[in-house]
Formats: sequence, C-alpha cells, structure tokens
Amino acid sequence: MYDFAILWEWLSFGIRWLHVITAMAWIGSSFYFIALDLGLNRNIDGPADGEEWQVHGGGFYHVQKYLVAPAAMPEHLTWFKWESYTTWLSGVALLMVMYWAGSELYLIDPAKMDLSPMQAIVLSGGSLAIGWVVYDYLCKSKLGERPTVLMVLLFLVLVIMSWGYDQVFTGRAALLHLGAFTATIMTANVAMVIMPNQRIVVADLKAGRLPDPKYGKIAKLRSTHNNYLTLPVIFLMLSNHYPLAFGTPYAWIIACLVFLMGVSIRHYFNSMHSRNGKPNWTWGITLILFVLIAWLSSIRHFDGDIEAVKIIPLTSYEERFAQADGFENAHEKCRVAVVCATHVNRFGMESDGLQKECC
Repeated sequence: MYDFAILWEWLSFGIRWLHVITAMAWIGSSFYFIALDLGLNRNIDGPADGEEWQVHGGGFYHVQKYLVAPAAMPEHLTWFKWESYTTWLSGVALLMVMYWAGSELYLIDPAKMDLSPMQAIVLSGGSLAIGWVVYDYLCKSKLGERPTVLMVLLFLVLVIMSWGYDQVFTGRAALLHLGAFTATIMTANVAMVIMPNQRIVVADLKAGRLPDPKYGKIAKLRSTHNNYLTLPVIFLMLSNHYPLAFGTPYAWIIACLVFLMGVSIRHYFNSMHSRNGKPNWTWGITLILFVLIAWLSSIRHFDGDIEAVKIIPLTSYEERFAQADGFENAHEKCRVAVVCATHVNRFGMESDGLQKECC
C-alpha cells in the first residue's frame, strides 16, 4: 500500500502549486488594472472616462474605460473573478491540510496556549470569518467616505490581529494566519462587493435603466484596499519558509512593519502609473523598515544556559511525543543536525575534516 504520509505530502504540494498559480493570475490582473486605471488619458472627448494605447507581443491595444458603462452592452463581457476565488479556495484547502490536520505540529504552541486540536481549528477558521465581518462593517459605516482615516483604522485592526495570533499560535502559524486573514478580506471584497455591484450595473443596463454611479465608487474603494494589501500578503504566505521572520517574539511587529512596506512600495508604483512623478523617498522608507525588520529578527533571547533549560519540565503535549515509539532515534538525528548547524554557523564549511566529523 502506498505510504499515506507520502501521499499526504504530494497532496499538499499539489494544492500549494495550484495556490501559487492562481495567486499569480489574480495578482497579475489586479496590478494590471490598477496601473491601467491610473494611467488612462482622460483628456479625450466622448462618453468614455479615459483611454490608453498599449503595445505588447507585437500588437497594439486600444483600451477605453467607461465610468458607469457604455451606451450598449457588448455581447461578450470578460469577468475577472475566478482567479480570486480559486486562490482563496486553494489557500483554505492548504490551511486545512497543513495546519488543521497537522495542528499539533504546526498550529498549537502549548507554551502560549494549551489548546486541543479542535479548539485551535475553531479559532483558526472563526477568526477569518469574524475579520471579514468587522472589516465590512467599517467600510459600510461613515468611515467609507473618509478613505484615509479608514485605512489607518484598518491598519490598527491588522496590528491587533497580528498580536492576537502571536499570543495563541506558533510563530509560523501566526504569520500565516495573518496572511489568510487579509486574503480572506480581499477575496470577500471581490465576491461580496465588487462582483455584486458590477452585476447590478449590468442588469440595469440590460433593463434600459441608468446605473447608479455609487456602485462603481464602492467597488473602487474595496479594489484600492486590495491593491495595498497584496504585497504584505505575499510576504506572509512565504514567511513559513523563513524562520527569521517567525521565530522571534517580535514576529507580530515584523508582520505589522511588512504592511507598511507594502504601502510604501505600492504608493511609488501607483504614483508613477498615474503620472504624478516618482516619489523615490518611498524606497528610503522601505529600506529603513526592512533594516528594522532584520534587526528585530536577530535579537537574541537565549543566554546560553543549557542546564537551566534541561530542568524545565515537559508539558503534557511534549510528554506525549517523548513517549512515542521511535522518539529516541528521531531525537538523536535532530541532535546531530543541531550540532552540525552550530559548527557550520561558527566555523563555516571550509574545514573538510570538521564537516566529515560532524555530518
């Protein structure tokens, strides 16, 4: 019989690959349309709100934007939605395979909160749903008419969630969940606001009614939020591959600074695409934030007193692993790997003799 563990790993890989492919499609189309909208030439006559001439792949493209819709609805209309939906669905599937099914390994940190697997899963899934409800309420409030204030408030929500996840889950899971929290908001914006509003406009046009411009304005606000959230989400989704990002008590602060980096980077490109110049100062801000993140990740918290660590009693969670069959063999392999890593870190790999002796 095919080894179940191997099959499970390939399932995880397949879902991850699908997630990356669809995310690339979603991000690519999102960035393209933001750049297109900002770069439109609006000094034109006629009903169109703007137009742009572009060249790609040996051909020329003439793109026009209508603020509400053209006078006659075209027979073929391309909708951009499945890129977003499939990215989120594959991401949730990967969350289930990796962090829910493997909750005792990747999700639960007994030193922070001694949760049962079911409790951890409920917190994981429930926080994503609650996040969307809170965000949607804020956007529909009067704050929706004050986009800058709304953005600051939303950042504070992300700071609170970053700290909260770090108090409950492992560092790796905390950053991943903050990314999932943000991505859920982004996809829900598409599914619950942007697409329904566009359907209302299309239905009005087909019925011969004049569409209300407010639906386009609301959709534009949510699309702008998605634009600024994209880069931080990419970092958070990749963070599980970089222990320096999550293996520190300051992981939640690092995540918050990443959101600020995403804003500074997107501000530069948005300004450039809208022909408002190149605010090069944003790269200085980004560099400062990156250096600060690197510094936070390197702060040491272990004083080197190994004997003091040895006398710390095991938790019930750790006891169960220590008593499992084959633990001694796994423990020895891990010990050798740690010794090797320590020697390599201290002396480098120049000494072949040391490498053979250690590894």
